[in-house]
Amino acid sequence: MDSSPPRIFVNDTTLRDGEQAPGVAFSFDEKLAIARALDAAGIDEIEAGTPAMGRDEVNTIAAIAHAGLSCAVMAWCRALQSDVDGAIAAGVRRVNISVPASCIQMHVKLNAGPSETAARLRRIVAYARERGLEVAVGFEDSSRATPHDLALLARAARDSGAFRLRYADTLGVLEPFGAFEAIRRLSEATNLAIEFHGHDDLGLATANTLAALRGGARHASVTVLGLGERAGNAPLEEIAVAVAQTGQFATHVKIADLNDLAASVADCAGRAIGEAKAIVGR
Repeated sequence: MDSSPPRIFVNDTTLRDGEQAPGVAFSFDEKLAIARALDAAGIDEIEAGTPAMGRDEVNTIAAIAHAGLSCAVMAWCRALQSDVDGAIAAGVRRVNISVPASCIQMHVKLNAGPSETAARLRRIVAYARERGLEVAVGFEDSSRATPHDLALLARAARDSGAFRLRYADTLGVLEPFGAFEAIRRLSEATNLAIEFHGHDDLGLATANTLAALRGGARHASVTVLGLGERAGNAPLEEIAVAVAQTGQFATHVKIADLNDLAASVADCAGRAIGEAKAIVGR
């Protein structure tokens, strides 16, 4: 019997969500250098950017997609045909199509309810699949969505050909016990792989991500140094080391590379690493 711990996949969104941190704007060369450093450190997947931001962003994503990296390169898209077309123009093979999952965000962003949102998701995922793309689906504001609506959206994603779901604690409102239960419920409602994307508004992104992995998620969405909008995201270095230290799961992340990776990203972001910063502080 194989007694090795389950494999966890680390999906980095420093170049997408990390760049939403206040005052952070990476240049083309910096983005390419960060992508290469992430790949060298053993990251499984890079979310390279958002094609809808314009031609410069599409060109940057294309450069990363054609840089000969070993990891998967993904573009983030709204549930819009034009966003998918932008990802195709960038030459990626994989996209994350994101839809609001809570009723309040469905209403504000799409002026729609759960059934209409599910129908829209089916249509856009099918459009992307017909054009040869692998599709993961992101559920924005999952932590304020009902289990019924998440299950409805999960069925729509599965039936139209998606390979993974992203549960996003968009407003950072979860605590670890809630994160565990939410992922456990979702894993019971779908046979698709689940990714957890945590925000750090309560200082719990790392704890919530570890709890989500215990609950059944097998993909962790992270950023270097926890860069991200508002209080940031779950830090790559904390998740990678915590997973190794606890022995519950295994990743392909090269722990010895994390200090240099963090220093490089901090320099590009114009951020100082605090002396007492977990894992990478001096």
